[in-house]
Amino acid sequence: YIIDEPSVGLHPEDIAKINEILKSLKHKGNTVLIVEHDPDVIKEADYIIDMGPSSGAHGGEITFKGTYKELLSSDTSTGEALRIKHHLKNEIREAKSFYHLGPVTQNNLNNVTVDIPKHVLTVLTGVAGSGKSSLVKAGFAKNDNAVFMDQKAIQGSDRSNLLTYLGVFDRVRNFFSKETGLNKSMFSYNSKGACHNCGGKGYIETELAFMGEFSQTCEVCHGKRYKPEVLNATIDGYSIADFLELTVDEGIRFFDKENEIQSKLQDISKTGLNYVTLGQPLSTLSGGEIQRVKLGQYLNDDVTDSIFIFDEPTTGLHEADIPILINCFNDLIEQNNTVILIEHNLSIMCNADWIIDVGPGPGLDGGKVQFSGYPINFVKENKTLTSKHLKLYIAND
Repeated sequence: YIIDEPSVGLHPEDIAKINEILKSLKHKGNTVLIVEHDPDVIKEADYIIDMGPSSGAHGGEITFKGTYKELLSSDTSTGEALRIKHHLKNEIREAKSFYHLGPVTQNNLNNVTVDIPKHVLTVLTGVAGSGKSSLVKAGFAKNDNAVFMDQKAIQGSDRSNLLTYLGVFDRVRNFFSKETGLNKSMFSYNSKGACHNCGGKGYIETELAFMGEFSQTCEVCHGKRYKPEVLNATIDGYSIADFLELTVDEGIRFFDKENEIQSKLQDISKTGLNYVTLGQPLSTLSGGEIQRVKLGQYLNDDVTDSIFIFDEPTTGLHEADIPILINCFNDLIEQNNTVILIEHNLSIMCNADWIIDVGPGPGLDGGKVQFSGYPINFVKENKTLTSKHLKLYIAND
């Protein structure tokens, strides 16, 4: 059994149940291979393989093989992240004014009301299906200042890439045109510069009778999408196709004199997506990556008094990447915005200014606000499934 991130979207209480199912598969004589970031799943493993050392082009190596105990003493990023002792943050932003939500009657919510503080980091918790998303989305549905950051795919064709979404591909083509003397349209794989064989796709699709479509790399451009004369036009040895294969961080260095392009890429890098290539099709990004691309659009803007609502932003994230995301949220709050996270991750809860717990269970057993207040009081009361897991998670020293 090969299972890719079974913890996605699950509360710590649900993860404990998933772990029991996975162990039962093993006890029946099966081999179970799990691709996972969640610490509660990792520590149940009999054998661990760690990949790295970093992301994208800087990864792809096996950096560790062994037991959980051996991983904890390793110098890998996973080992280092798992050794960290977690605490509730010391400097909590004070809740001075609030958004009043409700009464909300939707799905398992029945006349539910709640107050969410402005200009702080609020985390909505609760088991999967408890009503968290329904409450906050319905509550802010008519608020024009609310920005919903979900994981839905960014609209666009398979020809859309990171640069087109950021709105700077046109400037990139202007730059290549100015430096090489070729017409700007030649640097578009949707226009005159497209390879005549594949039409700028980089691959050829063949329909086979009684089977699905079969695709293979274009034998003329070798997947680079452009005509030979375009590929021969270079800047410092880089063709436009070579440039599109650069990572975000490499692109920042390439465009050291093009401020607007560099600034847009820097905002994406701040979200931890420095490993994504500039020409990577948007359709290949994961839900978590899509959410961070959307987030990057706001980090350098003069956006104030907005309400940013993120639905499980840690999806697909390694524990070592979570502080990067927290810094982005803090930047938004420093711009006088409100940030609300619908989240199960305990590291995120440790960084909350305010916690709202919805439950007690899923579906008809949920739909009630069990707690709303400061994290320290949440842990002290210790009355909900979430508070019990959070109390076990934070260090006692």
